[in-house]
Amino acid sequence: MDLRPHIDKFQRRFTEVEAALSDPRTFDNPQRAQELSKEYAALKNLTATGSAYLKAVADLKENRELAQSEPAESELGRMAAEEVARLELLEKDLALEVRKALLPADPADSRNTIVELRAGAGGQESALFAADLYRMYTRYAESKGWKFEDLDSSPSDLGGFKEVIFEITGTDVYKRLKYESGVHRVQRVPATEAQGRIHTSTCTVAVLPEAEEVDIELRPEDLDITRCRASGPGGQGVNTTDSAVQIIHKPSGLIVRCADQRSQQKNKARALTVLRSRLLERKVAEENARYAAQRKAQVGTGERNERIRTYNFPQNRVTDHRIELTLYNLSTVLEGEIDHVIDPLMADDQEQRLAALKL
Repeated sequence: MDLRPHIDKFQRRFTEVEAALSDPRTFDNPQRAQELSKEYAALKNLTATGSAYLKAVADLKENRELAQSEPAESELGRMAAEEVARLELLEKDLALEVRKALLPADPADSRNTIVELRAGAGGQESALFAADLYRMYTRYAESKGWKFEDLDSSPSDLGGFKEVIFEITGTDVYKRLKYESGVHRVQRVPATEAQGRIHTSTCTVAVLPEAEEVDIELRPEDLDITRCRASGPGGQGVNTTDSAVQIIHKPSGLIVRCADQRSQQKNKARALTVLRSRLLERKVAEENARYAAQRKAQVGTGERNERIRTYNFPQNRVTDHRIELTLYNLSTVLEGEIDHVIDPLMADDQEQRLAALKL
């Protein structure tokens, strides 16, 4: 595949964006300026990669010609052969980076994200595992410089969570976390187990791109909004005021409750955000179902019915069943170091998309 026309196209677009950002009038529209700034940063890296690729192609051609013209046993011939081997690997790596840029971007990748953790099979042990996952994701968010805010939670008796919902904001949050949607399984000896037997429990993780008003229209007549007293941790101010808000979306039957803010208005705004995101997810799932044969759905609800990952404590093992990845660093993963799992998932997804588009 000849990548030069695509690289030239990226270069032309980079020049256009650079010129636009040089025009003071661009910043009269802050949102547009922000979008252009992000595109500029991405194109700057991409054009640099493209230039490096074209240079590698030219150098490879030159060294191949030199290797063919010189005796293989001569010093110059050996040097040329070694350089050909190095440049072939470099050209392959750079070509892959350029081809990845040709993949259609997911518009949700740059959005803030709502994460919902729910205890599944396993009773109290499942709720404790939900708390472990909550800690893992919030630690990961901290390491990335992202911000997170609790929206609602339902604590269990032993310090876990029957359910916890929180929002993460930052750069490329959904792009990295969308692969976490699914059933997570834990195998360990619970603290309440007197005979030392290993139990298996599960939690479901839902990762939703934050929907905007333009994505999902909520008509007032479709909403049943009630206020109620907050419960659980949060201090006396939360627990003694009618600040919690529950919203029922009549057409879908979805119910959302937010109670972690002292202000009823803030809880209402947060609940509406969660509702929009759930409705957007349902809409995307329906669209993905129509095209399931063409591409792998990352958001669809079907994936949540499948076990995607196992956390085995006795073996200090983490296994992601989608790509058959096994790591023996469970303790560090639960401390929030999950890039070792997410990066291979992203690479696998890109490879499948490249293959589907014959790139």
